Amino acid sequence: MAAKKNDDSEVASRPPEMSVREAGKKGGDAVRERYGSSYYEEIGRKGGKATRDRHGIEFYESIGQKGGKVVKEKYGPDFYEEIGHKGGQKVKRLIAEAKKKREDEGVK
Repeated sequence: MAAKKNDDSEVASRPPEMSVREAGKKGGDAVRERYGSSYYEEIGRKGGKATRDRHGIEFYESIGQKGGKVVKEKYGPDFYEEIGHKGGQKVKRLIAEAKKKREDEGVK
């Protein structure tokens, strides 16, 4: 049996090759379409548990410290003060909104 020979018309009719990034996005979109976005939460939780079981909780502490060090070097120590203040203001606002809602509903 002879091998089929590629001719120029066959090559021209093929779709253009996609990048790895494009292929990954296409695959991710297909998975999200098929299983829903909560699927990613589920597999992330399973992966996190498997990592914890394999490497221990100390592993997360270590990577958290490394990440914190990088952020501190990149943005400076004042960055933490700024984001802490923003977070505190949001919590303060959420508490006030919850209290107002309870008052409006007549609950003490």
